[in-house]
Amino acid sequence: MKVRRDDWGIPHLWADDADQLAFLQGRVTATDRAWQIEVERLRSEGRLAAVLGPAELPWDRFARRVRLDDTARRCFARLAPATRRWVAAYVDGVNAALRSVDAPEFAATGHRPDRWRPWTPLGVFLVQHALFGTFPHKLWRADLAAALGDTELFATAGSGSNAWAVAGPPAVLAGDPHRLLELPGVYQQVGLACPEFDVIGLAFPGVPGVPHFGHAGGVAWGITNAMADYQDLYREDLRRDGGTVSARGPAGWEPVAVHVEHIAVRDGATEPVEVVETARGPVVDVDRRTGEALSLRTPSRVEAALGFDALLPLLRARSTGDVVDALRCWVEPVNSVLVADTTGDVCELVAGLVPVRDERCRREPVPAWESRYAWQGYARMPSEPVAGVAVHANDRRPAVAPLGVDFAPPHRARRIRELVSTGTPAGSIHTDTQVPVSRDLLAAAEVTGPAADLRDRLLSWDGRMAASSVAAGSYARWRSALVRRLHDHPALAALRGPSAYDELFAPWTDPLGRIGIALESVVAGLGPAVCGPLAAAALEDTAAEPARAWGATHVLAPIQAVPDGAPTVGLDGDTDCVLATSSVPGVSDACWRGPVARWVWDLGDRSASRWIVPFGASGRPGDPHYADQLPLWAAGELVPVAG
Repeated sequence: MKVRRDDWGIPHLWADDADQLAFLQGRVTATDRAWQIEVERLRSEGRLAAVLGPAELPWDRFARRVRLDDTARRCFARLAPATRRWVAAYVDGVNAALRSVDAPEFAATGHRPDRWRPWTPLGVFLVQHALFGTFPHKLWRADLAAALGDTELFATAGSGSNAWAVAGPPAVLAGDPHRLLELPGVYQQVGLACPEFDVIGLAFPGVPGVPHFGHAGGVAWGITNAMADYQDLYREDLRRDGGTVSARGPAGWEPVAVHVEHIAVRDGATEPVEVVETARGPVVDVDRRTGEALSLRTPSRVEAALGFDALLPLLRARSTGDVVDALRCWVEPVNSVLVADTTGDVCELVAGLVPVRDERCRREPVPAWESRYAWQGYARMPSEPVAGVAVHANDRRPAVAPLGVDFAPPHRARRIRELVSTGTPAGSIHTDTQVPVSRDLLAAAEVTGPAADLRDRLLSWDGRMAASSVAAGSYARWRSALVRRLHDHPALAALRGPSAYDELFAPWTDPLGRIGIALESVVAGLGPAVCGPLAAAALEDTAAEPARAWGATHVLAPIQAVPDGAPTVGLDGDTDCVLATSSVPGVSDACWRGPVARWVWDLGDRSASRWIVPFGASGRPGDPHYADQLPLWAAGELVPVAG
């Protein structure tokens, strides 16, 4: 077994077979990212509060209730024998390194890493995606319906991932997944080679292989969130009789599995958590308005599968058809996939399981006792050849529209197509900062004096959200002022009551944040009679403040389990740009969600492929490769794959 590190500290691994390579990948991952993967393991088991204290209780309660660790164990047990052996080899490598690794966070917390169990990688993968789907949006819509009734005011969802394919020849794939900007980063650049295959790609620390983004020489692939709706919430009527619990189902009262777990809390009392699972799924919350329990039904729990049996075939793929075949067993999350090979075969597909059921299930929690809300199998996933250009940007494309409800606005997809059509290089597409400006609303604002001057400057501005741009900073402040005034307006006053759901879901149920994310939709729904005066008042608010460049407040704000002087920098881009360095208008200009990697896969010459991550290959503060890619990432540059 051999490890070669390039100039950026990125590991390129060689072993004599796939299982030895998995062991080596696990060992190197634990060496480079020991604290990070220990945190993810603790999250998967709902035990992080024991190390970091009461602030982690909301997550730990959720992890126990939703049965993350048990789902991982069940999914591992159902893997094909070869996959199970391969995953276990990765775990053996992790455990071999954990015996001697060190990191300053271990000293700071007084914690030492525990041994991984064979199914821990599946639990780590579940941690990354448990809240990645649609069910938190259904909690928001339930709050919204309780406050405003049936409304389409909030018709768009926020997301920012991009991927595109140009058929060539030779074909080029490129993209930039957007997630929470965590430090260390959520993706790990790696090269994996053995006599069977030679792949470069982006791995999840703690998970073997390269599930989402890879280049195997003859074929390459990349994904975005398909925005499909594959998680359902059911309102459960529970009946307690002594020590037994029953739930009202379509055929009457049904037995319910119940037990109590205890969460240890650093510097706090142990907290008991009742874990309840009905025939629909685990109970994850209670509606404080109705008293009903809410159970969560997901394909991974129902089928005891995540799709890990696809991971080895992906590494062994030689053609577009091989990748398509490998992903037939993918379960969740549901992804839009672009694939291309060196023969010129380019394909776009959707991978995963989306249940067929009543349309109401897509929008809100539904009564568990009504049979019409039961699942009726799974939808057929589309797969089509690409002759020219394909663009995926979390938008409502014909292929995915029947599969979901909450999609991103079409701006990014349109802009990428425009840039591709003009021959713009992939790296420049990644960093495009053009934002759709609310010119009609600005132009109609009846203001005088400094506010009128500001309006005129914004109307003549080029719409580029550059960190150095004072106009971009003024536009962002006007937009935030408008969001806050909308939040305070009587038309939306009913939203300001408390949410009926757990604090863990506040990022989805906070009305101020939701107005900021769906501002375009809210303005269109309320109309000019309401929004015109508010836009004018927001101009007055903004004109009264000192002008500042966008980068003065739009700064990188990565998430750390143990905050430790994270590097920061003013950023180009904005939520609706292709360079979707997201913030939440009205809440904060800080960027905590954005491109967690950028990649360009060249099918004519793999060595010409390029990539970048926000920080670096190492997860250890003080290491030369802890954040050495940050200046290039912030500047929109890429580095060679050196594979």
